[in-house]
This record gives sequence, C-alpha cells and structure tokens, in this order.
Amino acid sequence: MMESGAPVCHTCGEHVGLNANGEAFVACHECNFPICKTCFEYELKEGRKACLRCGNPYDENLLDDIEKASGDRSTMAAQLNKSEDVGIHARHISSVSTLDSEMTEDNGNPIWKNRVESWKEKKSKKKKTSTKVEREAQVPPEQQMEDKPAANASQPLSTIIPIPKNRLAPYRTVIVMRLVILGLFFHYRVTNPVDSAFGLWLTSVICEIWFAFSWVLDQFPKWYPINRETYIDRLSARYEREGEPSELAAVDFFVSTVDPLKEPPLITANTVLSILALDYPVDKVSCYVSDDGAAMLSFESLVETADFARKWVPFCKKYSIEPRAPEFYFSLKIDYLKDKVQPSFVKERRAMKRDYEEFKIRINALVAKAQKTPEEGWTMQDGTPWPGNNTRDHPGMIQVFLGYSGARDIEGNELPRLVYVSREKRPGYQHHKKAGAENALVRVSAVLTNAPFILNLDCDHYVNNSKAVREAMCFLMDPQVGRDVCYVQFPQRFDGIDRSDRYANRNIVFFDVNMKGLDGIQGPVYVGTGCVFNRQALYGYGPPTMPSLPKSSSSSCSCCGCCSCCCPGKKAPKDPSELYRDAKREELDAAIFNLREIENYDDYERSMLISQMSFEKTFGLSSVFIESTLMENGGVAESANPSTLIKEAIHVISIGYEEKTEWGKEIGWIYGSVTEDILTGFKMHCRGWRSIYCMPLRPAFKGSAPINLSDRLHQVLRWALGSVEIFLSRHCPLWYGFGGGRLKWLQRLAYINTIVYPFTSLPLIAYCSLPAICLLTGKFIIPTLSNLASVLFLGLFLSIIVTAVLELRWSGVSIEDLWRNEQFWVIGGVSAHLFAVFQGFLKMLAGIDTNFTVTAKAADDADFGELYIVKWTTLLIPPTTLLIVNLVGVVAGFSDALNKGYEAWGPLFGKVFFAFWVILHLYPFLKGLMGRQNRTPTIVVLWSVLLASVFSLVWVRINPFVNTVGSTTVAQNCISIDC
Repeated sequence: MMESGAPVCHTCGEHVGLNANGEAFVACHECNFPICKTCFEYELKEGRKACLRCGNPYDENLLDDIEKASGDRSTMAAQLNKSEDVGIHARHISSVSTLDSEMTEDNGNPIWKNRVESWKEKKSKKKKTSTKVEREAQVPPEQQMEDKPAANASQPLSTIIPIPKNRLAPYRTVIVMRLVILGLFFHYRVTNPVDSAFGLWLTSVICEIWFAFSWVLDQFPKWYPINRETYIDRLSARYEREGEPSELAAVDFFVSTVDPLKEPPLITANTVLSILALDYPVDKVSCYVSDDGAAMLSFESLVETADFARKWVPFCKKYSIEPRAPEFYFSLKIDYLKDKVQPSFVKERRAMKRDYEEFKIRINALVAKAQKTPEEGWTMQDGTPWPGNNTRDHPGMIQVFLGYSGARDIEGNELPRLVYVSREKRPGYQHHKKAGAENALVRVSAVLTNAPFILNLDCDHYVNNSKAVREAMCFLMDPQVGRDVCYVQFPQRFDGIDRSDRYANRNIVFFDVNMKGLDGIQGPVYVGTGCVFNRQALYGYGPPTMPSLPKSSSSSCSCCGCCSCCCPGKKAPKDPSELYRDAKREELDAAIFNLREIENYDDYERSMLISQMSFEKTFGLSSVFIESTLMENGGVAESANPSTLIKEAIHVISIGYEEKTEWGKEIGWIYGSVTEDILTGFKMHCRGWRSIYCMPLRPAFKGSAPINLSDRLHQVLRWALGSVEIFLSRHCPLWYGFGGGRLKWLQRLAYINTIVYPFTSLPLIAYCSLPAICLLTGKFIIPTLSNLASVLFLGLFLSIIVTAVLELRWSGVSIEDLWRNEQFWVIGGVSAHLFAVFQGFLKMLAGIDTNFTVTAKAADDADFGELYIVKWTTLLIPPTTLLIVNLVGVVAGFSDALNKGYEAWGPLFGKVFFAFWVILHLYPFLKGLMGRQNRTPTIVVLWSVLLASVFSLVWVRINPFVNTVGSTTVAQNCISIDC
C-alpha cells in the first residue's frame, strides 16, 4: 500500500500518483486541487480543460504531455493482456482481500464505482474512441483548433445564498434568550405549586414541559437556513453544445395512481401531458404510470392521453406554453397573448382548446361508463377479458404507448416514452401499498430505460415549470455538488385552495421555513412527491465522498490507522443486526467485484456467474436488472435483447420477485409505514447522503389539496399514523443509525420531531381542557403572581412573539400563514393526531391494521364547493367537545364573577384569556363544522353535547383537583344547623 501522507484524488479516492520528476502529480498549480492522472485524463476526454475547483485553465504544457502519454498507452494497450487492464481504480482480483473490501466500503465510495470501474472504462474507451474519430473526420482542422469549451462550462451550476447576518444573528440570539427564559420559567413553576389545585397544577406543568421539548425539536433544526440559486444557462452551455447530441442525463418519471374514481383520470392525464411536454430532450424522458388498482378506466384514459399528446406536445414547445397541463393552462385568467409574437398563435390556441374539450368529453364518457361494472367484467376492444377484472388477483401488465413504439407527434417529431404498468397481485401476499408500487416501477424502468435519475409525482401533481428538471440537474450533474446528493426535493404548491387557506393546506411554514433550515444541515426530508432521485441511492449504496469509518476489528490494522492498536480508544460494539448487515454488504461487495470483467462472458456464462453470487439475494432473480444496477450513468445493457425486455420487465413485477431480497428493507422505497417517504429519505441520510432543496421562482410542480375539513383531517391522520409506525419500528430515529455517525445531530433532531409530534396530542388535549376546568371549579393552575413571576411570564410571551417576527423576516412567510399553521396545529393535534396514536398502538399490540384511505382529488368545477361540505367522521368529536366545554366554562365563569362581586373579576381575567386562546385556535374548525348553511351533522352535535354534559356533571360531583374538607370541619358546621 502507498503511504498515508500522499494526496488523495478528490474524484475517485485513489492516491494522485507521481509525475516524471518523482513528485506528487499536480494538475492545477493555482489551487493544487488533488486529482489523479487517470481522472485528469478522463476530464480532458470529456472536454473539460479547466480546474473543477477554481475554474482556471490547466497548463498547456501539461495538457500536451498528457495527450502524448495517453497516445503511447493506447499503442501499448493492444499488446497487454486483458487481465492487466487497469481502470481508474487499480484493483486486481488476486490482490483484493476481505480487509480491502471492508475498508473500501467504509470509505464511502459506492461499491458499484470502486469494483467495476475497469468494466465501465472499457466500454467508455470504445465508445469515446469511435465517437472522437467520427467527429474529427467530420470537423475541419481549422474548426477543431477553434473549438474550445465555453468560459462558463467550468463554472458552478448552483450557488448557496446565505441568509444575511443582520437577519439571522438576532434570530439566533432570541432563540438562546428564549431557552434561558424557559429554564427560569420552569424553575418558578416547579418551585411554586398550587396547593388548592395540585392536580391541575401538576397536569399543566407536565404539558408545558412537553411543549418546550417539542419546541426545541422544531426550532434548532432551523439554525442554519440557506437559499440556493441555479444557473440553467450554464447547464446548457456545458451539456448542450451546438451541433452535438445533448449530454443531459436521462430521467425516468413515476406517476402513481390507485383508484380512478377517487383520483379522476382527467387529473392523471394532465400530469402525464405536462411531463411529456417538458423542456428537455425527448430521448431523455420516459414516463411510467403505475396503476395499482388495475383499472381498465385508467388504461383506456392513458390510451386517449397518448393520442392527444401527439397534438399537445408540439403546441407547447412551439409557443413555450406555461404551465403545460392543458386543464390549468386554459383555465388561467391572464392575458395569454403576452410575450406571444407569432400571428398563428391565436388560431392554433383556439383549435387546441377545442381539441382538448373533445378530449375531456371522451375521458368523461369513459368515467361515466365505468360507474357500473358489468357482471361478466370488463372486456377490451378485441373482445378478450380485461386481465385486471379482479383487482386483488391479476397478472402483471405493461404497455408501451409512445417513444420507441414508433408513434410520433403531428409534426413528425419523436415523443418521450410513455409506459403503463400494473404489477401482479395475488391473494395472501403483502403488496406494501404505494411503496411497493414505486419499487415495481424502479425495476421496470431499470430494465426498459434505466435512466440515472428518477422523478416521482403523485397523479394530481402536474409540472408547472417546464424547466423543473433542468433546475434539479444543476445540482445532480454538477461534479462539485452532485456526487453525494441522493435527491433534490421541490416544495409542494397547490391549486384550488380558498383565499384564506382555512385549514393550512398550503403548509407554507413547513415548506418555506423548516425545509430551508434542513437544507443548511444535511438536506430536506423526502415528502413523497416532486423529488428527483439518484437511482444509485435508491439501490442502497453510500455516497462516493463519505469519509472512512473506524473499524472495530483488531485485525484490521492499516496505514489509515483504523485498528485498535493505532487508536486505543474503546469502540462501542455493534449489535447483531448491524453485524449481519455488514456481512451481507461484504458478500455483495465481493460479488460485484467479480463482475468487473463481465463483458468477457457470453449471455449464458454471465447468467451463470450472477446466479452463483449474492446479487440475487439483494436485487432478485433478474440478470438484466442486476446488470443495470452496475451502470452508474444509466442506459440499457448492451447484452440485453430488445425482444425480451418486456418479458423481463413483466418478470420483475411478479408477485414473488421481492421475496427473500432486500427490497423494502435496504433498497428502494422502505416498507413499514404508510408514510414511506419519511422512512426512505431517513435511510439515505443515515448512509451519509445529503439532499438539496430547490425552490425556483416559478413553482416546479402544483397539486390539489383536500380543502374539505373531514378529508383534510383524514389526510393528517394518515401522516401522523405513519409517524407513529416509524416510532414503534426498528427505524426509529431515537436509536437507529448511530453506528456509522453519518447522520448529523440537528438532522436527527428534525427526524425525531417528525415521528414524535403525534404524541403531542395527549398533553395538548389535556391543556385545552384546563381552561374549562378552571372556570367551572373556580381554581387556577398558577398561584398569585409576584413581581418576578410577572416579569418571567412577560418575558416568555415577548420571546415567543419576537421569535415568530424574526422568523417571518428571514423566511418571507406572512403572518397570516403563520397563524393558520398555529391554528391547524391545535385542530389536528386534538383530533387526527390523537386517533393516530391510539391506532398505532392498536396495530402494534393487537395487530389491528388500519386501511389506507386514498385522499380524494378535487375534480369539481365549482370554486371551493368542497370547502363547505361536512362529512361525518369520529375525528370531529374531540375538538367539538373541547369547543363546547370551553364555551360553557366561559359562561359559567362570568356568571360566578357576577355573583361574587368585584374581587372575582381579577382572577377571572386569566382563566377567560386561557379559554379564548383555545377557542380562537379552534375557530377554523368551528367554521368548517357549521358549513355554508350553518349546518352540522346531528350526530356530531349529540355526541359532543352528551360528552360535554357528562364531563361537567361528573366533574362537579367528583371535584378531584380541589382539596377535600376535613371531617372535623364538617362536624363543626353541622352543629350549627338546626335539624
């Protein structure tokens, strides 16, 4: 091995080597950026002749020497044996031991890069040599000399814009001051109990301590907020040179749908059309639509969508239409002639609008036809029965509509590929809902197109910004940024929400405050849609730039000083599950290494080689799919037979494919929770990846949100239930992922907050009941305030207000959005979150599973018609009860104060203020409960009044928090009574 003091290449992790003078090789003499000769040559072949770090051009003498040396090597290479071929990473089968594989894995370099580089290098050499010869033959020598990379080709594709110090410094100062004031406040509360109402006092203190803990979990991950800016023009200059094929990376789009009656096909069609019309090379875009309900309605709607796309896509690209979802484009109430200069636009727009209205009629006819299922089941146009008539027992189905099938648009141009996928389902098998459907799409897309990046969207989230993918590529394709990025997350934006956003559907505080804070740590959490993934991160690999980890084995002494003799510090032993996973990874590592010469085998030998290794234990029994996982830059394997690809794609979505593999455990979307998004992103961050938050000026994607109160609460219930499931699983952030030390502490705090917030419902519902109890009993949770206590309370309230104001200042969020978020935090906390906690524990203790409810997508043309509809659900009972109890308490408090006189008004003020705090937070719920015509379901009123009355009567009878009067006092009082 080389000495540990030698510089290490920033690109591949190998030592940079020596130059002709015996000194360390230096490519850039301006910044001494460490890069080895092989990687340097690779950069030159790619046309990048400027330093990756500083952007200065390399020395011309060095370039000439390298070109001469590479020419000599290419001449000698023909005489060398293939076993002596050395790729970017000089590793040989005979010289690699188990120790080497362990060290390489822990260095963070992904297995697929370190162990099959020779195989990839051979293919790249062949392609680039032939391409270079062809180009030189076509381009005159004079033009070759003038063809130099653009000046901005070496510039970064994105930059971080920090929050100004004059905004961030006061914000952090107030947070620290608030923390100190909280400590003094709790010292006062604990040392000054209320003896006359000890139970009420103790309950309030416990609740307040939990609220403070929740605030810490929510606040400190926002310590390093940042903004980012992208440069799409530089991306085009680097990867889209005039007269050459586009070098932008391919992207596979995933659109998932389940029930076309709850998720209208017209909405899904608009999402698909907006993807097909992207401002991106058509040969780089493939759209996969997952129909997990195997509905013939979804299939026929996609047939109509593919036909309409032949007209819509060229129209959008010709006139640069935004947005490129026709339903939302034609409904825009703006001047559509602005910036349009072509006279034919008006005529073609009218014709296109007429075509779209006819398309809508055809889709609506299909929906009307699907309302009643025939007794014999659905039949296709050729008379054969629809394979998905039994949605729980049907084979896998794949249909390619556009792209390589030969279909082109009306102008004769190629269209992106569109693929319909419905995975196989059989009784008795666990299908894992959306996560299982997404994993099926990962495998199908790897077999058919294998793009290096994946963008997943819900069926109701259309592309609002046609350059959204380019925005993401500014991070993922930037060699300085994208190497350790697992995904780029876009914020969720919504259409069709009422102006006041009564139920905080926009979730502005989370997307514009919390996510910006996480972007400054290790990256935003994955929120389930509008996310561009690095495919290799989904395969369970680690990032290439991850630093080495210390080994616990005493036998692993090496130059890096990882053994116990070199580092005498005591190491924590790994638990058995960690050791088992490490052994599995080492086994996979060895298997991949042996595939470095896979191109030397024919199809049969390759299949035999793969079947003998542990690859199938991880990825399943598909040699085509396994070979696709080795391709860092994507693309279909050359050994694949196009005629058998569809058959292989059907195989990878078969019902038993995932059995005894790592799908859903270590690779793909992770199973175990209905909120698979949080769990999947968490696993990636634990491996050392980072994510990036991209907020373009024009929102990248827009979707629909349930503005109806009941639907909104059910949506929040599903999210909270998923968090409880993660809390009760082995992936809980409280204890998972500590071994590697790759998850930053503030990032861990954020993930802990995402899984413990439903439990805040228990202290919250108790705290919201306290005002009514105090008003009904005449007691209070706080003793008579002294001057010091008054200062503490005033300081606490001021710190809360100032923190919110300063947060609004640096984030740009409005005070109305902050107040709506605060209100719905209380509404959801005392209803959906409470039910989620109980359902989660029932599922764990009693095995009672809760059905996944698909959120209905709005398709009504009436403006905000859904807002005023009240649907019966048990989630409405707890907040309604709290409202009635607090209103009754306010009336009782004022009545009692009127009877007792002037002295009672002072103590009443604090109690009434407390009660109004609860009522104001529940006011949007009250408006939603009344509906447009001030109507409320009778069952809700009856249950709420019944519970409030019972609670009040029992309270008056038991009176548990008031000191009982001694028996002696009672006897003395009875003496004076004349019976």
